[in-house]
Amino acid sequence: MDLLERLITFFAEHGYTAVFMALLLCGAGVPLPEDITLVAGGVIAGLGYANVHVMAAITMVGVLAGDAGMFLLGHHFGVHMLQWRPIALLMPPRRYAKMQEKFTRYGNRLMFFARFLPGMRTAVYITAGATHRVNFWRFLLLDGAAALISVPFWVYLGYFGANRREWLGMWIRRGQNSLWLLGGVAIVVLLTLWLWRRRRRRNAAT
Repeated sequence: MDLLERLITFFAEHGYTAVFMALLLCGAGVPLPEDITLVAGGVIAGLGYANVHVMAAITMVGVLAGDAGMFLLGHHFGVHMLQWRPIALLMPPRRYAKMQEKFTRYGNRLMFFARFLPGMRTAVYITAGATHRVNFWRFLLLDGAAALISVPFWVYLGYFGANRREWLGMWIRRGQNSLWLLGGVAIVVLLTLWLWRRRRRRNAAT
């Protein structure tokens, strides 16, 4: 919660712009938890420093802009981007190969479910762009659909918990666990669909 308190103080002083810029950094793979950043934005709205609905809209744009930035960089520079030092640290060749394998198995649905799997988002979006597996607008549609679930959840949680920090801390932990659970369920669903399609193709071949 120390990070949350520091973000609340910083955002209260600098407003929407600070929240937006922080979310761009989250999208770029900087180790700043996106969920805590969103909650902090909601808290300052709950404390009267911002309008919660405007905050929800700005955070949605910030999240999508950060994600889109990574996708477009990957799309423009391709695999050469993996040689950049910050990107090489984030996604060494072995991890890039694993991301390609996941796309082969799960297809474009991976871009939707990646939002619920912390630590995977940036790598998934860079890979999607670098491999030209999907056009930009389809990427934005899938990412936006997932963001419509996660972003309002965290922002409004912060808003309603602005003056109840113990309650807020409890629900942050529950929310994080729920997203991990949702991510796990998503993986199981994707794996089941992949196995079903594979079996169906085999049966069709015979």
